[in-house]
Amino acid sequence: MKIAVSVPNEVFERAERLAKRLKVSRSELYSRALREYLAQHSPDEVKQALDALCEELDTGADDLVREASRRVLEASDW
Repeated sequence: MKIAVSVPNEVFERAERLAKRLKVSRSELYSRALREYLAQHSPDEVKQALDALCEELDTGADDLVREASRRVLEASDW
């Protein structure tokens, strides 16, 4: 999708230098920046993704492991 946006000259110039340094197109740089900004401002989406990953990686730790983990955490200084 093509869009037109206005940015301050200083931001544009810095973005141009960064795109050249990273050897990516201006479009790729702006896409990456927008993705990162959206991720930082969408904590619910990040939480959902992490929850899904945890469910996928769940090894079904047995009771012994859970109890040992609980004891270690209780003995730790927070």
